[in-house]
This record gives sequence, C-alpha cells and structure tokens, in this order.
Amino acid sequence: MLILSDPIPLAPQGFKSGFVALVGRPNVGKSTLLNGLVGQKIAITSPTPQTTRNRLQGILTLETAQIILVDTPGIHKPHHLLGETIVHNAIGAISAVDLVVWVVDSTVPLGTGDRFVADMIIKAKTPAVVGLNKIDGSPSDRILSTYTDYARELNWQALQFSALNETGLEELKIALGDRLPLGPYYYSPDLVTDQPERFIMAELIREQILLLTREEIPHSVAISIDKVDEQPKLTSVMATIHVERDSQKGILIGKKGAMIKEIGTQARLQMQKMIMGSVHLEMFVRVQSNWRSHPSQLADLGYRKEK
Repeated sequence: MLILSDPIPLAPQGFKSGFVALVGRPNVGKSTLLNGLVGQKIAITSPTPQTTRNRLQGILTLETAQIILVDTPGIHKPHHLLGETIVHNAIGAISAVDLVVWVVDSTVPLGTGDRFVADMIIKAKTPAVVGLNKIDGSPSDRILSTYTDYARELNWQALQFSALNETGLEELKIALGDRLPLGPYYYSPDLVTDQPERFIMAELIREQILLLTREEIPHSVAISIDKVDEQPKLTSVMATIHVERDSQKGILIGKKGAMIKEIGTQARLQMQKMIMGSVHLEMFVRVQSNWRSHPSQLADLGYRKEK
C-alpha cells in the first residue's frame, strides 16, 4: 500500500528533520525529482506545463534525517482564478519551509522566469540551494555557468543531477539532510506521502488526460473521486471528470467511447501499482462552465488559497 500507519519513533541523538520546498518554473522537473527522491511515484508528470496544481508532500527518511519534500506548482503568470490560487500557494510555500531547492532546467540558460522565482526566494529570506536538473541533456559549460555564476553571487550551493535518470540524487539527499536543523520524526519512517489515496487516484486519472488528449483539454479538467469501495480482492473506484465545455466532453469520451476507455485503462493500471491489488474504475464526464474562475466551484474541487 502507498500509505502506512506505523507509530512514529523517537529520533536518535543528532537526528535532523525539516521541510524542503521544490520550487521553479513550470516543466523544470520538480515532480519527477520528488518521485525520484522518495523512490516511488506519488506525483504525476507530463510534458504539459502546470501539471502540478496542489502542494504535494513527499516524505524521505534517511538514517540521519527526515526530509519533508514539498512539491509546488510551477510559478507562472496566472490567467484565471485557478492560476492565481496555484501561484499564491506555491509562493506561500517558499516562506513556510526550512530550505528551498530552486529547480532549474540546465539545458536552457538562466532567464527572466528563473530570476523571478529566485527573487521570490530572496524576498522570503529562506535558505536555498540551486538544483541544476536535466544534466542528462549534456548542457554546455556556457549555459551551466549562467546558473553557477548567479548561485555564487547569492552564496547558494549549486548541485547537478538528472531527476529522470536519477543520477546525482544520492548526493542531493545528503546535501539536503545536512542543511536541516535538529528535529524529530514528523511522520512514520514508512510513509512516502501525507496525501490520502483518493487524492493520488484523482491525480493518476488527470495524468492520463494530460498525456492522451488535445492541448485544450488538460488545463480545463479537474477530477473528483466520488466513491472508493475496498473489498478483499477488488477496489472499486467511481470518479467524475469535470470540464468547462460540451466540446471538451466530446473529446474526452472520444469516438464510440474510445478515449475515455483508454484513459480509464491506463489510470487503472497505475492505481493497481499504487495499492498493489485489483481495481475496477468507473468514470463520468460532467460539464461545469468556467469552473476555473468560480471560487465556490474551485473550493468544491479542492483548490483553495492557503493562508
């Protein structure tokens, strides 16, 4: 199972713990990095910008430290209330943690979007390290130097890794643990996330929509898990896919139901890996006009501005 409930032990002398936010522009690999660090898929990934919407916590427990990793949505210029909520919560995470990993795409030079994120970290006065991701793309020394020179100006440590290939992650884990204060276990060492399985199930459905449908669909979709019935040999899941227009509903269902069937098949396979058991998944598509701009509908679907 994804989530266990063993008792929380007493931490040994010298043990460190704390919260570390993964912060950066959209599509720099924050969610892939979170999955790689905890060693299990808990965050969805896709090539679509702004895949991550909610702040998701992953729990990495080492012998000498427990690192609570906070995967934040990509910081971008919002175009609707949902976007404003997402960015507000991402920026809020920067000042609420012990350490920030400013994740950047090392295959493209430092740009204004990256500097905007860095300015948010500087303004919050939160300790930070620079995470040079996508090192597997063989970035040039010239591109790398745009980040390393800037990190040197800020007195921030720069670490290179590939979240996709999981190279350099052991060094990153050690560096993060070393930077944290002395503290207790916040969670049982067996936990990898504090999110309930229903949340992960909804995200797994949304991931398949991101991967399988047209460009206009992904940002207009939200998922609610209406019912989970756990039996000894089968877990039955009922979910609703919320879209903004009838045309989007038609695309999601597809010709003779082919698209919704493929989305369901792929999401069900991911759910079965998560719970290590058989899953029966039923999905319905519901049109809610302009739900991304209505505060009450956003709240109903789990999107709220955090204080």
